[in-house]
Amino acid sequence: MDQQSVKLEVFGYIEAFYNTERTHSALGYKTPKQIEEILLEKERLAV
Repeated sequence: MDQQSVKLEVFGYIEAFYNTERTHSALGYKTPKQIEEILLEKERLAV
C-alpha cells in the first residue's frame, strides 16, 4: 500500500466513523449524527 492509499484510508475512517459515530463531550456526549437528527426534527416541527 502506498502513502496516498494510506492517506485515503485514514481520511475515510475519520470522516465515516470517527467524526460521526464517536461521542463528543462538547455535544453532551452525543454523536454528531444524533445532534443532526435532533436539529432536523426541531426544524421539521417548527414548519
